[in-house]
Amino acid sequence: MQIMKVDPRALKENPDRTRQTKSSPQADALMLATIKAVGIVQPPVVAPETDGGNGFVINMGHRRVRLAIAAGLEEIEILVVDAASDNGAMRSMVENSVREALNPVDQWLGIERLVALGWTEEAIAVALALPVRQIRKLRLLANVLPAMLEQMALGDMPSEPQLKIIAAAGEVEQKEVWKVHKPKKGDTAAWWSMANALTKKRMYAKDASFGDDLREAYGIEWVEDLFAPADQDSRYTTNVEAYLGAQHEWMTSNLPKRGAIVEVNSWGQPELPKKAAQVYGKPSKSDHAGLYLDRDGKVQTVHYRMPEAVKPKAGTTPGSDDVVDDDSVAAPKARPDVTQKGQDMIGDFRTDALHDALSRAPIEDDMLMALLVLAFAGQNVRVDSGAGGTLYGGARFGRHAARLLTEDGRLSFDVDTVRIAARAALIDVLSCRRGLSNSGVVSRLAGEAIGADSYLPNMGSEEFLESLSRQALETVAKDAGLEPRARVRETRSALVTHFEGENNLVHLSALFAPEPADAVALLKHLDQEAAPQDEVDTKDEAEGFATDDAAEEADASEMADTAEDAATLDDHETAYGIAAE
Repeated sequence: MQIMKVDPRALKENPDRTRQTKSSPQADALMLATIKAVGIVQPPVVAPETDGGNGFVINMGHRRVRLAIAAGLEEIEILVVDAASDNGAMRSMVENSVREALNPVDQWLGIERLVALGWTEEAIAVALALPVRQIRKLRLLANVLPAMLEQMALGDMPSEPQLKIIAAAGEVEQKEVWKVHKPKKGDTAAWWSMANALTKKRMYAKDASFGDDLREAYGIEWVEDLFAPADQDSRYTTNVEAYLGAQHEWMTSNLPKRGAIVEVNSWGQPELPKKAAQVYGKPSKSDHAGLYLDRDGKVQTVHYRMPEAVKPKAGTTPGSDDVVDDDSVAAPKARPDVTQKGQDMIGDFRTDALHDALSRAPIEDDMLMALLVLAFAGQNVRVDSGAGGTLYGGARFGRHAARLLTEDGRLSFDVDTVRIAARAALIDVLSCRRGLSNSGVVSRLAGEAIGADSYLPNMGSEEFLESLSRQALETVAKDAGLEPRARVRETRSALVTHFEGENNLVHLSALFAPEPADAVALLKHLDQEAAPQDEVDTKDEAEGFATDDAAEEADASEMADTAEDAATLDDHETAYGIAAE
């Protein structure tokens, strides 16, 4: 290695130099001014000719030599090194990469040159301090049409996603697209249009439920996406028909109990059977499962509940319509904050939270007995349980009573057993689900009493937020510290992102605390206890003008009723007295 002074015109350019892309006129003008002012600070690196000549070939510094000639310098200093076995290919690659980042085309050309000289991808990655995956990604440019590469070498590069799509397409397809979108001289290429024309639907291995047996049977070959993050499974196939066929066969072979394959609508949402109600909370054993493929070809599951058969009312003909009075038709109402679907979801959320609280929350014994009284005062005291399962009527509550009996059928239990049985009975009775199983206000009173609000799930999902009106959605956004967007969809998307992490949304309308008027309405049942006696007194006054015989019969009947009421009252007092003792 030595430093010499030579005429820059005597140096020969290396045809295999790494940086093939021309520099910009502004960068050349800046370097030219620097050379005229202070000369060349770092001498170009050259090596003796290996083909028998006595000159020197430039390894690094082609641009410096060219601009030194343009500046009119008669001599410049050069650094002479021994010729490398690879003609300085790796040395030039490293030097250019450190000095200024090479564009992908120059990097690819340099890598291909090194591979041709016997370098492996692993060795190149070590020498350039790049991941092997990056080396393989750059080598994909070998699949790009030469005419496109020439355009890229001018500095007109597509984005990485666009380059990925172009490199994955075939040569014939690239030629057709380039013929249509080839830019005029001096213009930039419409890479986004070319990428859009070459885009193919990709089905990813990470979303596949089927195994290698079905993959081989359907002839699916996975291709690795080298542009994807290295720590992700980026294998994909463009054989969409075979992929969906394998997924559908897997669903058919792996249907759960009470499961079925359901179709999807034009929005990609599952089409449930007629009259089916989707279950948004925890599914029970009696619920049905519907399997379907979403727009990405991924197997999804939706749970739904079929209604129980309703017996026709006495005196009515099945299918007959009730007569509606014109006066009873209500005027159009404003859209509520939460839609009917949202109310259904809230009912499921509340019931699951209430059952979780009844199972795990600390409840004092006196509170437990009070809850039992509340539970059996519910609207669903038939009991149409909201807890799911296949047990009906006495069988459902018989299992709770069985916990309190010994093997020979005698009543024997400890306090812990009673608590377990009481909690289980409460879970079967209390429900906030909309429909026959709704317990009414008592279930919400019970939930508020035991702190079931803390068991409510995160409602910041796309599905629930869609059930809110614009005004309610903006209120949620403001409470979350977010500025409402111009469009409802954008506001909803921002809320979904906000509540994806540790932040949880529990909508105010889902809290268990009932409206005061609904709770006070329970008090009217106290007044109804005296109603029968009042009705008897009124009836007596109305019959005061009856005949003497009728009056005597009425007096006799009144005396009998009074005696019966007194007996009933004595029975109640006796029962309450025993309970008090």
